[in-house]
Amino acid sequence: MEKDEKVDSPTNSQKTISDDDEIDYSIKPEFYDPELDDKDEEWVQNKRKGRISDAVLSCPACFTTLCLECQRHEKYLTQYRAIFVLNCKIENDQVRQAREKPKRGKRKRVSSESETAVTDGEMFKPVCCSVCSTEVGVIDEDEVYHFFNVLPSES
Repeated sequence: MEKDEKVDSPTNSQKTISDDDEIDYSIKPEFYDPELDDKDEEWVQNKRKGRISDAVLSCPACFTTLCLECQRHEKYLTQYRAIFVLNCKIENDQVRQAREKPKRGKRKRVSSESETAVTDGEMFKPVCCSVCSTEVGVIDEDEVYHFFNVLPSES
């Protein structure tokens, strides 16, 4: 840039107009539907078929709805379980095994018993958001989804 060239600074520029000044509120917005919330509520109620849910679960990365009907865990308040889900994919190639914790106060003398406790653990498969592939939970052998990485909202 040459020395003689003058750059317009914000103070020398034309008068700045805010976005609110450019919007004509006398015209009804093209994409606004004042009854949309009621329509959405009716759609959700039809999907639930009258059943009550503790929350609506969404993906923490892309906010995609994952579940409309779930039950909150009694002990772990940030975890939920569900049977009917949306926008979820199961990673069938990955299997995890839950280990059973040994009972407190009871020591087992035979090592083969503790080995069977580990091999008898329940099998889980990871569940991911079908939109962004973020892992949001697992599914157990009974086909119950256990969500632990989700955003809950009031239903």
